[in-house]
Amino acid sequence: MIRIYYPQHPFKIKEEGAGLEYIFDELRRQWVRLTPEEWVRQNFAQYLVQVKRYPPSYIAVERRMKLGALNKRFDLLVFNSGAKPWMMIECKAQEVVLDKSVIWQILHYHLAIPVPYLVITNGDQCLAYKKGTMDFESIPVLPGYDQ
Repeated sequence: MIRIYYPQHPFKIKEEGAGLEYIFDELRRQWVRLTPEEWVRQNFAQYLVQVKRYPPSYIAVERRMKLGALNKRFDLLVFNSGAKPWMMIECKAQEVVLDKSVIWQILHYHLAIPVPYLVITNGDQCLAYKKGTMDFESIPVLPGYDQ
């Protein structure tokens, strides 16, 4: 399990009709509905940018991908300096347990977009894996962007 220490960040939050909250996603440059999962996604994205120093322009947020006949959306996808997918992150709300179903979900996404690193997080817990020769191996820390 990787312990993540989130940086303080001045998120922009607003409330609109019926008491719905929105947060400004700096990577997508748009207001998005603030759900428990979105809160984790925004904090994790800021961790990648501020703490791990991943270039913001190399992080894609909630984009559609084709998985067989299905249209799915990944949460975060980090590209390397050669513009190739490098790390995929699946974010869940804090109350969601990071069990086998979450691991299977990101493994299915990996079929559509193969990457060397897979990460799952619920904000409190974070698990990361590096693709080995035969399988994914658990890693104790997230790699630096230059690795």
